[in-house]
Amino acid sequence: MFEYNKDKHYPKETESRVVIRFQDCDPLQHLNNAKYFDYFFNAREDQVPKLYGVEMMDFIRKYQAAWVVYNHSISYVRPARVGEWVRIMSRVIWHDHHSVIVEYYMTDDNKEELKTLMWTTMRYVDMKHGKSKDHEGAVKDFLLATTDEVNMTETTLQSRIKAIKASLLKA
Repeated sequence: MFEYNKDKHYPKETESRVVIRFQDCDPLQHLNNAKYFDYFFNAREDQVPKLYGVEMMDFIRKYQAAWVVYNHSISYVRPARVGEWVRIMSRVIWHDHHSVIVEYYMTDDNKEELKTLMWTTMRYVDMKHGKSKDHEGAVKDFLLATTDEVNMTETTLQSRIKAIKASLLKA
């Protein structure tokens, strides 16, 4: 069961290395647009327990609430190709009292070329009543510790693409 530890360092970004599978590609040998969602969600689901020591089911059971997706914004910058090894990074870039935005991005294996950027917006919802619920207690503390804050009033998907591309060039 998850317990927030105020003395623990919580990384702000997850990273996974995965290979693009043949069955997930279109006839042009590019990753099918819909499959990016699977790759992003699976990578985060694999990494969150390793980095933070929490399974999403722990949150759901303990707090009787879950994050429900209500928006995706995605930009396909360069294709991921069959058999190619890629890196998938994810991080919470914004949250308020009942919502979060998780940013996912995919690069080539050397982290030199941005392939895709996606933002997923989710609402924290009470499991019994199906209504929005405020982030409270350890959930709120966890979000404060793990959010890599981005000013969403001044940021667009296109400006984030430029910023991530620039950071890849510097690395």
